[in-house]
Amino acid sequence: MNTKLLGGWGEEQAAKYLIDKGYKIIGMNYKNRFGEIDIIAENKFVVVFAEVKTRKDDHFATAREFVDNGKKARLVLVAGMWICENETEKQPRFDVIEVYAPDGVKTKEPEINHIMNAFNAKGH
Repeated sequence: MNTKLLGGWGEEQAAKYLIDKGYKIIGMNYKNRFGEIDIIAENKFVVVFAEVKTRKDDHFATAREFVDNGKKARLVLVAGMWICENETEKQPRFDVIEVYAPDGVKTKEPEINHIMNAFNAKGH
């Protein structure tokens, strides 16, 4: 299975999920020299920087466990640069969206877990 293909597919599923929940997608795959943010979305109150992790299952580990402290630090840095370039009054929030697709990109209804405020000790 091509992990890059599966990852892109998972990001599309996560974006659709956020749209269904009332968010507006304002960026995907935002990159700068420090890293990349999979999805940037907003609602009336917050701007969400979402890391999407797609896996076939959670037998080895949950998808969110692949977002380690180093990855979190890079995401915060990248998000800070985005905020400098895109002024907003909205509160930033870091989410992790797990997409489980047992049949890979052919999965009809992937299981999606949205962990809001995932970098907060209570959120993770």
